[in-house]
Amino acid sequence: MEYQKLIPKDKFDDSGVEKLKTLSFEEIEPIIPDLLKWLQDMNWPVAKCIADILEPFADKITSQIISILRSDDGMWKYWILGNLVRNTNDPSILMELERIARHPSKDDIDCEVNLEAVSILNGDYK
Repeated sequence: MEYQKLIPKDKFDDSGVEKLKTLSFEEIEPIIPDLLKWLQDMNWPVAKCIADILEPFADKITSQIISILRSDDGMWKYWILGNLVRNTNDPSILMELERIARHPSKDDIDCEVNLEAVSILNGDYK
C-alpha cells in the first residue's frame, strides 16, 4: 500500500485516519515527518487524530521530536510537548526539556514552551 496517500492533504482531510490507526510503527515510520507537520497547530481538525496516532510511538521518534524542540517554531514545540511527550521517560527528550526550561528562547517564552517543559519535568501530568 502507498502510505503517502494517507497523509492529510489539508487541515480537514481525515480520510486516511482510520487506516493510519491500524498501521504498525514500521509501516507508518516513513511518513512520520509528514504526519508531525500536522501537529503545528492543534486547532486544525485533523491534528488531534494525528496526535492520537503518533502518541504511542513517541518513544520511537525521539530524533524527530528533538529536532522539533530545537527548531524556531515555538507553537509547534508547545503542541508537541502537550500532545506527544507529556509522560515521557526518554532521557534525550528530558534533557531537551531541561534545556528549554533553563534557557528558553524568546519564542519559547512567548509561546509558554518553557512552562510546559517545567510542568512535564515536575510530573504535573502523571
